[in-house]
Amino acid sequence: MKGLKSIFKFMKGNKHIYVLSIVSIILATFFTILGPLLIRLTIDSIIGNETINKEILLKLVDFLGGKEYLKSNIWIIGLILIGLTALRGLFLYLKNTLSSKASENTAKTIREEMYDHIQRLPYEYHVNADTGDLIQRCSSDVETIRRFLAVQLVEIGGSIFTLAFISYVMFNLNVKLALVSMAAVPIIFIFAFVFFSKIQKVFLETDEAEAELSTVLQENLTGIRVVKAFARQNFEIAKFSEKNEKFKYYICKITRLMAWYWSISDLICMLQIGAVVIVGSMWAANGELSLGTLVVFITYEGMLLWPVRQMGRILTDMGKSIVSVNRIEEILNEPIEIAEENFQKPNIDGNVSFEDVYFEYEKGKPVLKGVSFDVKKGETIAILGPTGSGKSSLVHLLPRLYEYNMGSIKIDGIELKNIDKKWVRKNIGLVLQEPFLFAKTVKDNIKIANSKLEDRKVYEAAKIASIHEDIVSFDKGYDTPVGERGVSLSGGQKQRIAIARTIINECPIIVFDDSLSAVDTETDIAIREALNKRKNKSTTFIISHRISTVMEADEIIVIDKGKIVQKGTHESLIKQDGLYKRVYNIQNSIDQNVEKVNIRG
Repeated sequence: MKGLKSIFKFMKGNKHIYVLSIVSIILATFFTILGPLLIRLTIDSIIGNETINKEILLKLVDFLGGKEYLKSNIWIIGLILIGLTALRGLFLYLKNTLSSKASENTAKTIREEMYDHIQRLPYEYHVNADTGDLIQRCSSDVETIRRFLAVQLVEIGGSIFTLAFISYVMFNLNVKLALVSMAAVPIIFIFAFVFFSKIQKVFLETDEAEAELSTVLQENLTGIRVVKAFARQNFEIAKFSEKNEKFKYYICKITRLMAWYWSISDLICMLQIGAVVIVGSMWAANGELSLGTLVVFITYEGMLLWPVRQMGRILTDMGKSIVSVNRIEEILNEPIEIAEENFQKPNIDGNVSFEDVYFEYEKGKPVLKGVSFDVKKGETIAILGPTGSGKSSLVHLLPRLYEYNMGSIKIDGIELKNIDKKWVRKNIGLVLQEPFLFAKTVKDNIKIANSKLEDRKVYEAAKIASIHEDIVSFDKGYDTPVGERGVSLSGGQKQRIAIARTIINECPIIVFDDSLSAVDTETDIAIREALNKRKNKSTTFIISHRISTVMEADEIIVIDKGKIVQKGTHESLIKQDGLYKRVYNIQNSIDQNVEKVNIRG
């Protein structure tokens, strides 16, 4: 089975520990099984007068002082039984310790492999991925596998040994009663396998329902400020309740199925034990069976039926584990960004050329259509256009977050697809429209790419991003924790820290993906003035809807419906009839009206 093969693959490096654990449970089972045989020997041959036929038992009795001595000192048998129980306890302890260690190691391996793989998945995957579902696979699914490996996997070895040894002893003692004792075994086995096949689908549905519940919880906690701002608490509670009710339904369904299984298997087992007691007692009364042998059969019957019944639990947990490992394999089978060891790592100056570039997210639906333009080192290029025109898609091609379908993009004359992805991203600073800050201090967030940078560099970058004055006004200055996702900061402050975080790396190419939209006009001007002072250091791409932000660029590119419809400087574009002039007139008119209102006020 594919799922089991994957589980064994994850166990690499820990299999020898599992072997030792299985050996421990076999020894624990062995000492458990010896107890009833010792009781039989005591009842039939030491207290009773049955002849001891086995040479090994004769030697044991002689070693302990002989039949008469043991009959007078029966406490010796009690001590031996206590010793067997102690040995059983010792090996059970070893079994639990070893299996726990091996299962924790295996779970750690799975979690690390999952996390490592997720980090290496392409940007496009994470755009479409469900965060709550990923968290559930990395936590709940891994825990399901760990529980199976810690308990049930080792129990399989113990159950097989118990069945084999007890069956062997029973058939050696009395074939007819052994057949009676084994009558229910195939029935319980078949019932367990049918149960397993029926419940497998429910496990998958339960896992998916839990993933949906995790997603709702994760989204709500992440966007709690939006929920409160729009008074959507009741709606969110209702949405959570709906998913919670679905999850509860499948949990209850599993509980009902498990209740049916254990109830029916209990009934079959009780009938089987009853049959052994009744038949065995009749034969013992008729002299066909010794009293000690009857005690052994009654004791062994419980030991025999337990592992058979346990198969249902083992198969149940194995079913859960297979579902979980398949869900984990779904992630691990997703193709990662392959390390491009043989790709070029040139010294990047910042010359960029787009030539007839086409790009599409879905086949047959191009987002960029024949885009061509050239940028020289140190120039500032502004990109303007309506929402959905392809502005962000265009600049996301530069750090190879997506791969263009047709055409050519060259950096310093080298085809972008021939340059190593990590190298490209190291040399292109990208400030996204929605900045993400980690739950660290302000300084740590700015130095996130290189923790060894001098504080002087941090202050310089913060000044360029016009955030230095804000930071020093905080109680702890640059050592102020920003909270999860920067929750303690305003949108503009988060955006400016993200800008500082990018600027500090001194990349030869910097992309501002509408990242100045969250700052006020005065701050916008201050940031651009600071950037202009280091103009020759980096080629800069600025995406913005504000004319005031793009007007000082060396060249402005206007995009509409995936095509470049205008290109030029601010002075040349406002003289042309087109999209840029219309946007300029609208924004200029709004600014004038606002100014009149302020004067009247």
